[in-house]
Amino acid sequence: MPYCFPAKSLSTLRIQRCIPNKWKLRIIGEKLRPERDELSGEEAKVVEVLAKIRDELMIRQLHISLKEFISRGNLGEACGVFRRIQLHVSSADFSEVILDSVSCFLKACVDLRSLQLGLQLHGKVISLGFDRCPLLVPKLVTLYSTFDLLSDARFVAESSRVLHPLPWNVVISAYVRNGRCRDALEIYEQMLGLGIRPDEFTYPSVLKASGETLDLEFGRKIHRSIMAGKYARCLYVQNALIAMYGKCGDITTTQRVFKGLLERDEVSWNTMISVFASNGMLSEAFELMEKMHDEGLELNIIAWNTLASGYLHILNFKVALDLLSQMRIRGIHLDDVSVLIALSSCSQLGAIKLGREIHGSAIRYGAYEFHNVKNALITMYSKCADLKHAYLVFRLMKDKSIVSWNSVISGCASWDKSEAYFLFRELFLSKFQPNFVTIASILPLCARTMNLQYGKEIHGFITRREVLKDHLLLWNSLVEMYAKSGNIVCAKRLFDRMSIKNEVTYTSLIVGYGIQGHGEVASKLFDQMIDSGIKPDHVTLVAILSACSHSGLVTRGRQLFDNMSSLYGINPCVEHFTCMVDLYGRAGLFEEAEDFLSKIPCDQQTPAMWVALIGACRIHKNMKLGVRAAKNLLDMRPRKSGYYVLIANMYAAAECWNQLANIRKCMKDLGVRKDFGSAWLDLHYGFRLLSADDASLRLDDEIYTP
Repeated sequence: MPYCFPAKSLSTLRIQRCIPNKWKLRIIGEKLRPERDELSGEEAKVVEVLAKIRDELMIRQLHISLKEFISRGNLGEACGVFRRIQLHVSSADFSEVILDSVSCFLKACVDLRSLQLGLQLHGKVISLGFDRCPLLVPKLVTLYSTFDLLSDARFVAESSRVLHPLPWNVVISAYVRNGRCRDALEIYEQMLGLGIRPDEFTYPSVLKASGETLDLEFGRKIHRSIMAGKYARCLYVQNALIAMYGKCGDITTTQRVFKGLLERDEVSWNTMISVFASNGMLSEAFELMEKMHDEGLELNIIAWNTLASGYLHILNFKVALDLLSQMRIRGIHLDDVSVLIALSSCSQLGAIKLGREIHGSAIRYGAYEFHNVKNALITMYSKCADLKHAYLVFRLMKDKSIVSWNSVISGCASWDKSEAYFLFRELFLSKFQPNFVTIASILPLCARTMNLQYGKEIHGFITRREVLKDHLLLWNSLVEMYAKSGNIVCAKRLFDRMSIKNEVTYTSLIVGYGIQGHGEVASKLFDQMIDSGIKPDHVTLVAILSACSHSGLVTRGRQLFDNMSSLYGINPCVEHFTCMVDLYGRAGLFEEAEDFLSKIPCDQQTPAMWVALIGACRIHKNMKLGVRAAKNLLDMRPRKSGYYVLIANMYAAAECWNQLANIRKCMKDLGVRKDFGSAWLDLHYGFRLLSADDASLRLDDEIYTP
């Protein structure tokens, strides 16, 4: 029988199908490499088909290996495999393999935060001519957006000519995330100009940008665009509309959009509740929360935090803490925002026990790792007078910031602790430099302790630092420091040199003149303040009334008090009432003082008012009225030992020994102890508060030697 090549070739193909892939690659590579010119046409076609099978199998296998390496995060091995794929790809038939490989690589660069490899891949994409490929453009935009390279991300989207909204959505979202909302709106308009139609993922980002910039008109324009398109009933978009209108303060439209929803999810309810809470409509927020609960839905942690924050802003700290307590009862763990709200409330209420519990919760649920939570803990412990734990939290922080230093320095300074001075000096040895908040914390301590030398050093530091010169707060603190330290001349000289003044500037100097007994000068300064167009606040009125009291300017003081509401729009409070009682008492006008006190409702009367009257009675030896005032004061059962000492001294001066014994018994029954006498001691390396019972310095000979 004659030789027939087709039959032979057919049997070869059958044999090839029976050979395992691993063997086949080796056979094809080593056994089937005849010279093309020695083969007939049919044999050459068979070899070409087999070579193509070999390449295809190898490429597919390499592609699988590449994905496996990428999934394991082994980008180095994946790069080697990718180079081998490129060597074996010689036709357009395998371009989808290259595209898919690059796409996987770009995603891995984002997930593993490898910008350098991403940039190299972008260069490869350009060299391969795939820079406008609809599959890769969104991945490239995501890469640059992830690393906040917003201009590069925008350039890729602009130059791609891709008409799908996906890459533009990524760019707009990145700009909004980085707080560049005005630019995001500009990109949105550029996108519309290119004829690209927004989708349901475009609108939420653009609406958020409108809300953040409070651009209500632009938001309404987007709303009209939504209603004219096919996304008018998209719940995702409608929820974003509610948030935008709420952010811009258009509550009426917010409620109309919410009520017009055909269906509502938890996001809809939570967004609406957050809008009510953030705009101070807390009763409406609570009412909506009840309706939401009736429908079997639960508030998310954002709505809980917003509602609690709303009560924090209106200074209703107990309700804010109650809301956070309800969160915990319902099984919602406190996040860092919840912890911050709770710690702020505890700071204001002085609730140290609850603050410690929240500290423990923050550690258990991971919120303690946040830097601002640690700073809030320092502030909470400081305001609750637990400086030991405030200092401990500060020392245990590995990532201290200037905010951390300010928190601990301010905490020590607020309780007149000399450690504030040492911490302030230590700050200079760290990698940070004091900012205006640091200086504003330490200067009042210099004023209260009359540490004029230290205050002068800080004054020099402010003068040398250009960055601090424009902070009015610091110059006001300097005026106060010089005024309260008794150097009224320096305070006035500094006051005159200031080009910008506010009510705090004037108040600080008025207080200084009042302390020095220069009531007339303080009164003229107050008139100068009014003539310059600066409106006084309630602290200014306390300062000028106190100055009038110390200088016996009864008529002037009465005139200022009577005109508080009509001329300055300030309703008198307990501090102003106390100043008026002191004014009348120091002047010996006891009938006016008693008459004034009788007009104050009992629930607004404070121990300080009766103390002011008792002090005046002692000066003018009016024992009859002093006894009545002392009885009213004792009925309030105050915890401040100085009040009892004042009454005891009045009885001792009048030789009323039985009443004096009763006062001491009352103090013992209430557990009130007389504070030891104290004074600030200059130790050359700093100031130290020395009390009569302090034996820690062991400097008795030097201290008590005449």
